Amino acid sequence: TSLQGCGKRAGEPDGLNVLLLCCMILRYNCLNTYLSVVGVNGGWQEDPRSLIFSVVQPVNRGSVREAAGFDALRDAEALRKAMKGFGTDEQAITDVLANRSNKQRQQITLSFKTAYGKDLVKELKSELSGNFEKAVLSLIKPSLLYDATELKDAIKGAGTDEQCLIEILASRSNAEIHEINRIYKAEFKKTLEEDIKSDTSGHFERLLVSLTQGNRDESQNVDITLVKKDAQDLYTAGEGRMGTDESRFNAILCARSRPHLKAVFEEYRQICKHDIEKSICREMSGNLERGMVAVVKCLRNTPAFFAERLYKSMKGMGTDDRTLVRIMVSRCEVDMLDIRAEFKKLYGKSLYTFISGDTSGDYKKLLLQLCGGND
Repeated sequence: TSLQGCGKRAGEPDGLNVLLLCCMILRYNCLNTYLSVVGVNGGWQEDPRSLIFSVVQPVNRGSVREAAGFDALRDAEALRKAMKGFGTDEQAITDVLANRSNKQRQQITLSFKTAYGKDLVKELKSELSGNFEKAVLSLIKPSLLYDATELKDAIKGAGTDEQCLIEILASRSNAEIHEINRIYKAEFKKTLEEDIKSDTSGHFERLLVSLTQGNRDESQNVDITLVKKDAQDLYTAGEGRMGTDESRFNAILCARSRPHLKAVFEEYRQICKHDIEKSICREMSGNLERGMVAVVKCLRNTPAFFAERLYKSMKGMGTDDRTLVRIMVSRCEVDMLDIRAEFKKLYGKSLYTFISGDTSGDYKKLLLQLCGGND
C-alpha cells in the first residue's frame, strides 16, 4: 500500500521517506540481532542507529558555528582597529576569529583587502608572535589548504611527523582527500604521493599511499558475509600464521567502509579473543605499527582518537603545540563537542581544564574559545 500523501502535514516527511527510514531501521534490527547471536555483547559497541539518523538529519557537533548576523566588513573593521596604532588588542582578534566559521573568515579576509588594500595575513604576522600568532594564522587559512600545508610541513626537512600524516589522512573524507591532493599539487608543484614516497619506505609508505587515494568505501551497508571473511582474513594474515601479511591488513583497513570495519573489529575479537589493536602491536613494529593502530582507532571512534592525540600533546613536560593547534583548529567546526565528551570519559578531567593548565596568555584564551566550554 502506498504511503504517499496519507495525511501528510506541512513540514512532515513524505510517505517515501517514511518507508525508507522504516527499511533502514529494520536492517539495523536484523544486523544487531545477528551480532548478538554470534556473541558480540549487546550487538554493536556503538549503536548503528546513529548512522541511520545521521543520514536522515546531520547534526553539527562543532563548538564553532557560523555567526548569526554576520557582517564581513564590520569584522574587518574590528580587526583593523585591533591592530591600528601602538599595541595590539589580541582579545578583539580572538573575539572575531574564534567565533566565525572558516567560510566566514575567508569573507573577512577578502573584505579586509577590499577595504584597506592590505593583506590580512601579513598584517597579523606583523602584529602577533609566538603560539598565538601560529593559532590565529591557522584559523585564517582555508581548511583544506591548512591540511595540505600541515602535510607538507610533516614531510619536509629533517625527520618526518608520521603521526600528523596518519592523523589527517585517516580522518578526512574521500572528497576532502581529493581536494587536499589538488591543493597540494597546486601549492607545492609536486603531488602528495610523490613527497610521501620520497620520505617514507616499506609497508608504512604503502599504508600512506593507500590513504592518499581517497578511495574508501563510504556506503553505510554492512555485508555480514564479507564481515566474517575480512575478520578471518585479518586473523590468517597475522595471528594465524608465522610472519605477517601486512598487505592484507592494508587492503582491508584502507578500503572498507567505517560501519563495515566496526563490525569486522567485533567479529575479529570473537575469533582471536582479543582486540585487533593488540594483534597489530604483536605483529608489527615502528611506524607501521603506530600507523595501523592509529587507523583502527580513528575508524572505530574518531572523537576518542582526537581526544587521545590532544591528551598526549599536553601530558608530561612540555607541550606539542603544533598538534594541539592543528586539532583544535581543524575539529572545532566538526566534532569538538564529541571530542570533549570522550576526553572527559578517558581522562577524568575536561579538555578545557587541561588546556587551561598547559597554556597561557592570549594563546590560552584563543584555544579555550575554540574548545567552547568546560565539561
